[in-house]
Amino acid sequence: MVFKKEVKIKIIYEDDDVLVVDKPAGIVVFSEEKGEQAALIDLLLEKYPYLKDAGNPPRYGIVHRLDKDTSGIVLVAKNNKALIFFQKQFKKRDVKKKYIVLAIGSAKRSQGEIKTLIGRAPKERKKQKVYLPLEPNSEKKREAVTEYKIIKKVNLEGKNYSLFEVFPKTGRKHQIRVHFAYLGCPIAGDKIYGFKGQPCPQGLKRQFLHASYLKISLPSGEVKEFESELPEDLKRVLLK
Repeated sequence: MVFKKEVKIKIIYEDDDVLVVDKPAGIVVFSEEKGEQAALIDLLLEKYPYLKDAGNPPRYGIVHRLDKDTSGIVLVAKNNKALIFFQKQFKKRDVKKKYIVLAIGSAKRSQGEIKTLIGRAPKERKKQKVYLPLEPNSEKKREAVTEYKIIKKVNLEGKNYSLFEVFPKTGRKHQIRVHFAYLGCPIAGDKIYGFKGQPCPQGLKRQFLHASYLKISLPSGEVKEFESELPEDLKRVLLK
């Protein structure tokens, strides 16, 4: 499927209620400010104009979102009834999600759980921050829970990295990126949450973060699992 500006959008699955989209990196899911570049939902509306009947602008039927430079699975509801159905599952944490992450260095444990509060950073409007309970300014910040497991250790250009499977249990803005910086091993290529002077694998132009798997119940009652293969730009980084 090819839309304007030669952006290729792969549809993993489609039925009367939902589109499961394999989002490429470099495109926002929906635009929150006027004048921003074309968004995924705008491109989808070219082929599916009736998506305007689901939800409200600017996100319409978008059930959840990924950051601009994160690739992988995005659910788009085709109607209001389906949108509400999916939103309830996300709110109840009944949706299973998995991401693939390449992080700098390694975590102290090969697997574990990160549980904190997350909220907007006080001095940087577009950046999120970890808060701990009872910490100053932690009031009304939202709980964020991320489970992780190291798949393997990787040495690239003489620098040590770790490849992770990551399972977010909540869906806070920038959650995985913030949590991995808090863990002490920021995501490779992350220009916002990375540490000053951190290494970056040659050829990596964005954060190494990919939404690879999602399991959810459909309005039909069927439980579906969706997978997205690691994109070529990230595969090339690991092959060096």
